[in-house]
Amino acid sequence: MEKGGRMSLGGESREERIERIYGRLKGYYGAMHWWPGDSAFEIMVGAILTQNTNWRNVERALENVKRENCLEPAALWKCSDSDIERMIRPSGFYRVKTRRLRAFLGMLMREYDGDVQRLCDTETYILRERLLAVSGIGEETADSMLLYGAGKTIFVIDNYTRRILKRHGIIKDDWSYGDIQTLCMGTGEQTAEKYRDFHGYIVMTGKEFCRKVPRCGGCPLEKIP
Repeated sequence: MEKGGRMSLGGESREERIERIYGRLKGYYGAMHWWPGDSAFEIMVGAILTQNTNWRNVERALENVKRENCLEPAALWKCSDSDIERMIRPSGFYRVKTRRLRAFLGMLMREYDGDVQRLCDTETYILRERLLAVSGIGEETADSMLLYGAGKTIFVIDNYTRRILKRHGIIKDDWSYGDIQTLCMGTGEQTAEKYRDFHGYIVMTGKEFCRKVPRCGGCPLEKIP
């Protein structure tokens, strides 16, 4: 089937297969409450810091920023690059991430006068384009900021999503980020709450079972072809 084609998975559409995966994972994991954070801004900063590292390293970096009372836009914007680098060092690639934070903060200060709520109130795809125009923010990071920070109804695609859907024969290697996102957002209930949980389920399944070398025994998706 071509991308977006509905049938050919044993009489079941791709959308129906994805919805069945969601139902199975929801039954296994329950409510995820994925992506902790005390504010939209903290979540957005965390989305930038989590690039190429694990979440524990991001937590350590965020703890440093909080300790110095800088986890709010105006305060972080006033920090020198060297101060930001020092605070976020645990997240790795701290010089690159400092530049990315600076670029994001510049957009936030310039377009929204540092008001995160105004940013969050921007229409989803207008805000998405503004985030993607920020140096160093790609689609996965932008969509994480939108879904978890701004509460927008948009699905985050990561390597775990691609791996799981490919192994279940739903997508192929040549599917783009946008192809997969469109497919995943064309199924069942479409809410931010569902997409947060579903993405959390996928990450947990990818870490616990659907690894590069898969551990299929006991996987909640084991019986789904």
